[in-house]
Amino acid sequence: MKILVINGPNINFLGIREKGIYGTRSYDDLLALIGQKGEEKGISIEVFQSNHEGAIIDRIQDAYFDETEGIVINPGAYTHYSYAIRDALASISLPKVEIHISDITKREEFRKISVTAPACNKQIYGHGLNGYLEAIDFILDFLAFSQENG
Repeated sequence: MKILVINGPNINFLGIREKGIYGTRSYDDLLALIGQKGEEKGISIEVFQSNHEGAIIDRIQDAYFDETEGIVINPGAYTHYSYAIRDALASISLPKVEIHISDITKREEFRKISVTAPACNKQIYGHGLNGYLEAIDFILDFLAFSQENG
């Protein structure tokens, strides 16, 4: 089983940027957390990060062909205005979870709107880095339920 985690702009600056909002844990800490989850569940988890919208779209489209079974995505600021990423997500029928480290409902007005969430099966926000683990669990449960129910 293969799950793809996509991180958008500035996620690679975890532990550096706005520590009061995103915490002090680094991007390497996030990678280790996700890697440990993959080992624990016996699954392959690929992590992809880009600050470029087109690269994120290309990776979503590649997931259609490379046996990816689910996507966890933190689109970063693209969440609020990238209809292109939204369309890429909507074009593939894999289970998808949008994740945000901070609680976007308690931040600036523009952050409360997600154009990408409607193309996903679930949105998780405000749970810190653990939200990624919740998203992975959701995908695993979704896939198990789908398999059991044909």
